[in-house]
Amino acid sequence: MDRNTLTGLVLIGLVLTIFSIINQPSEEDLKKAKIEAAQKTEREVKEKKSETLRKSAIKTSTKKAGNLAKVVAKGEIIRLENEKLIIDFNTKGGIVAAVYLKEYKSYDDFSKKKDKPICLFRDGDAHNQLVFPFKNQKIYTKNYLFDVSQKTDNKIVFEMGIDGGTIIQTYQLKANKFDLDYTIQAKGLENISKENILLNWKTAFRKTERLFSEQRRVSTICYNQKNEGFSYLSETAEDYLEAEDALEWVAYKQSYFSSILQPKEGFEKIGSKMSVKTYKEGSEKNWSHLKDYNSTLDLNFKGDKASFSWYFGPNDYQLLNSYKSDYDEILNFGWGLFRWINLYAVQPIFTLLVNTKIGMGIAILILTLVLKLILMPIQWKMFVSSVKMKILKPEVDELNAKYPKKDDAMKKQMEMMTLYKESGASPLAGCIPMLIQMPILLAVFRFFPAAFELRQRPFLWAEDLSSYDSIFEIGFNIWPYGDHVSLFTLLMAGTTLVYTVMNSGNMQQPQQPGMPNMKVIMYIFPIMMIFFFNNYSAGLSYYYFISTLISILMMLVIKKFFVDEDKLRIKMANRKTQNASGVKEKKKSRFQEKLEEMQRKQQEMLKNRNK
Repeated sequence: MDRNTLTGLVLIGLVLTIFSIINQPSEEDLKKAKIEAAQKTEREVKEKKSETLRKSAIKTSTKKAGNLAKVVAKGEIIRLENEKLIIDFNTKGGIVAAVYLKEYKSYDDFSKKKDKPICLFRDGDAHNQLVFPFKNQKIYTKNYLFDVSQKTDNKIVFEMGIDGGTIIQTYQLKANKFDLDYTIQAKGLENISKENILLNWKTAFRKTERLFSEQRRVSTICYNQKNEGFSYLSETAEDYLEAEDALEWVAYKQSYFSSILQPKEGFEKIGSKMSVKTYKEGSEKNWSHLKDYNSTLDLNFKGDKASFSWYFGPNDYQLLNSYKSDYDEILNFGWGLFRWINLYAVQPIFTLLVNTKIGMGIAILILTLVLKLILMPIQWKMFVSSVKMKILKPEVDELNAKYPKKDDAMKKQMEMMTLYKESGASPLAGCIPMLIQMPILLAVFRFFPAAFELRQRPFLWAEDLSSYDSIFEIGFNIWPYGDHVSLFTLLMAGTTLVYTVMNSGNMQQPQQPGMPNMKVIMYIFPIMMIFFFNNYSAGLSYYYFISTLISILMMLVIKKFFVDEDKLRIKMANRKTQNASGVKEKKKSRFQEKLEEMQRKQQEMLKNRNK
């Protein structure tokens, strides 16, 4: 393997290392057990009978002008559900108080084999309230009691009287979907301008995955702008935005589930505000909730109504893409070329394999084989280039010995270019194919951590391919390694080391003064992978392990059956002889002419110095 090929490998290694350092989880999971033990027991919600609801209902539309609904300390919890969702509503504020997804479990319940629906947030974690000025004060409807004027199996209507009018909030679940229709009606409020009514939406998602720090790290607010398209707030730091464009929808996104609010008429007015904050160290929520999501959105009333569609569900590409509203943009498949590779190559193949029900581990194996077959011509070129450079090593060594001085560097370079051209070898032939593979390597690095299909899917000793696979718990944290041993990470690092050792024999170019020792760097990289990938998705480590293993097998097969070093040496010698015999008739390339001109000028400068 020549130095340029190794340079390509090191570049890929450095990029992956930087990605790993940026994505390295913190120590928060270590305190989980202690914090959870100290948390207060949550009050279980109880659904009230319809007869009790009817008795408590008040005809708010008949209240006297100037009256407001009563400010209350707490309200009643009322539940709606369909085949997918369980949603609790609170009469205090008429808000969505809690959301449960029937088909999914939290990691804690999954590991303990408990059959409980996953809870995205509970009563007290979220609110959706109206904010507007009224008689020299600002009204926040989350503090006021709403009355239930109508309730069916899939629909509930809340009403609150104010200034002779009524604020009506209607929620309706769609059958067998993750959707909730939401309508706000401002009826008979002549003294309150609808342009001044804002929607304040706040949510604190709860921990649902194995590694809390990783779940928090990828959580943020995403939004789609009418003119500028998709964007999002920072995932790794607190962030704030005052929108300068109309918004088509706003999404509160975490690792594998999201809440997406889409108005039917859009948030047309400019100036909607969004912020995402991490809870402070030492606070109770810092160890049980992801982040504080908060948005204040300008409503777009049509007549006296503003209507919305609310999605509470998984970050599944096929499902999000089915809405035809660019919801799938919230999936972090990378940017630019990396995202295109994932969307139009990796995702379709992976989805096809998963739909065959062959098992997640086998699906990843077949995906790896397909990608490696696509890249096989590139690996062939890399190997042939490596063999050619190995054959030329004695002549390259002779040139290095012939021109040891820096002043002769230009002359040495010209002769090397002639040697490469006559023999049909190129020092870039190994580097360029490696750089071509880099987009796929980096695309997959983003794909597997974002793939919902891996969540809570076991394979061999890994109980959940979306999280790390632990074969041994250390009992204490070792920075930056962690508190466990991931076997797939060890296998990945081991095969990478074997691959490095196998290629080290082809590392023909001598160590240059002042240059880093490439062999040492290549041996250090697999060790670094053990530390940086230990907390990563087992599916990702498994893919890289299989990919490197296949590369080793392909190299052995190519070397054994397809590339004969002796025949290649004879072929290169014949080509060199043919080219050398006709070299005088061949026109020099522009690059050679420039090299000769630079050499001439360098020699003239040396002569002038010696005078």
